[in-house]
Amino acid sequence: MDAPWDVGRIISKRAGLMPDKLALIFEDRPVTFRELNEGANRFARFLQARGMEKGDRLVFIALNCVEFLEAYLGCAKVGVVFVPLNWRLVGPELEFQINDCGARMMVFQDAFLGSVDLIRGHLPVDEDKYLYLKGIMPGLPERPSWAKDYHEAVGAMPPDEPVVEDPVRMDDPLAIVYTSGVTGNPKGAVLSHGQTYFKNFQVALYSGGNSDDVVLAQLPLFHSGGIFIVATPSLMGGTTMIMRAGFDPNQFAEDIQKYRANVVFALTTMWRFILDSGKLDQVDKSSVHTVVGGGERTPPSLFKELSKRGLNLQQGFGQTECSAMTVMPKEDILRKMGSVGKPGFFVHLWIAGVTGEPLQSGEIGEIMARGPTVMSGYWNLPQKTEDAFFNGSLRTGDLGYMDEEGFLYIVDRAKEMYRSGGENVYPAEVEKVLTSHPKIANAAIIGVPDDKWGETGVAFILPMLGQKISEEDVREHLQGKVARFKHPAHIRFVTELPLTATMKIRKAALKEEYAKDL
Repeated sequence: MDAPWDVGRIISKRAGLMPDKLALIFEDRPVTFRELNEGANRFARFLQARGMEKGDRLVFIALNCVEFLEAYLGCAKVGVVFVPLNWRLVGPELEFQINDCGARMMVFQDAFLGSVDLIRGHLPVDEDKYLYLKGIMPGLPERPSWAKDYHEAVGAMPPDEPVVEDPVRMDDPLAIVYTSGVTGNPKGAVLSHGQTYFKNFQVALYSGGNSDDVVLAQLPLFHSGGIFIVATPSLMGGTTMIMRAGFDPNQFAEDIQKYRANVVFALTTMWRFILDSGKLDQVDKSSVHTVVGGGERTPPSLFKELSKRGLNLQQGFGQTECSAMTVMPKEDILRKMGSVGKPGFFVHLWIAGVTGEPLQSGEIGEIMARGPTVMSGYWNLPQKTEDAFFNGSLRTGDLGYMDEEGFLYIVDRAKEMYRSGGENVYPAEVEKVLTSHPKIANAAIIGVPDDKWGETGVAFILPMLGQKISEEDVREHLQGKVARFKHPAHIRFVTELPLTATMKIRKAALKEEYAKDL
């Protein structure tokens, strides 16, 4: 794949083919492909003017905005490695990632000035390469003296395509995306231009859409799902993407009707918030032909609730290290309830035993992935990169099995499994049963030390809005559905569960909370 080609050509090509078509509508403001390409070109030329070279790293911290895409695509055109940062991180966490990737330039939005100023003296960023970006929210701090204004600096650059002496190649790194650290520091997954193209091809085959489609998603762009599974494929496909600065369930439902959305993407917990808002029942959803979701365990009740409203959810499975691995074919949603679908066209998935041997249908083991959609490795971590692969296949760290038809079923994260009385317990298996209860909106189980059994489970139960449920109800619901040793020894009812920015349950936070009460 080492051909001279880069992801920035996606927007260049679209601007040439359909310059006046809307590439996106951000907070109700239309942006054409020509305008977005010119913004990306200006940013690329700004990088060149400031001495940024191919392979240098740029960190970007902001809510969803047009400038996010301009910077991402501008970096791609000149080979600067784009490093999106999770805006929910606190100072020390940001400091680690910025130092780890050795960033020379930073773009930050006004809302995060405090966090950046706190750690600025400990960063590798060049003194003249801080770029301040004014957001859409009023009342936030003005530009500090040590940073340049994004729009003044970038806007002064010419809008034509940058001239590149050292062409970007498909195997060159496009981005570094940091994975959530369950234990130890997060790792930076290196994603190449070529890998990103193949992910785009895979998503295009999944959605079956066309350039007339309107795509609606409110995932954060700093996450691989937002930038690589929604935004980049949408741009490559010539569709119009509806984008908001952040997620609001009422607004999401209203935008389906307002913009006659055709392809709708939301993670499982987001869908629960959207349903709970009640707004989905008040809007016209007839324009939607594709509904994609996933990101975590999805209870059967959610599929059924969406289906009643004419929305047939295609669940998928992927990781930062290898996005868009599977998706459920529309015709098999109800027939294969519980599965995350079949492997995509550009990835080979298989199940490995403890010594790496291939397992038969129905046998639980680690999910392995191979193909052009797999990451290049972890940034500056050769040993962890080596550990992440087995004979050329990515070790996903997820446990699962495949049935006779090749449909994949996720059992749990390998590191979340615990042993009770010598038996393996996979929390996701029990969580799936718990969330089938009509009064339970969500549930999370963690393994904790136990003097008698070695380890046992603690279940955190989030009741449905307005519903009351007792511990006795929960235990009765589990009877006969899972083996007794899998039943959690302790049950706690909560009003909310700690979530990541992509709406996954933060089990590490639950373990910390439980430990405090001991």
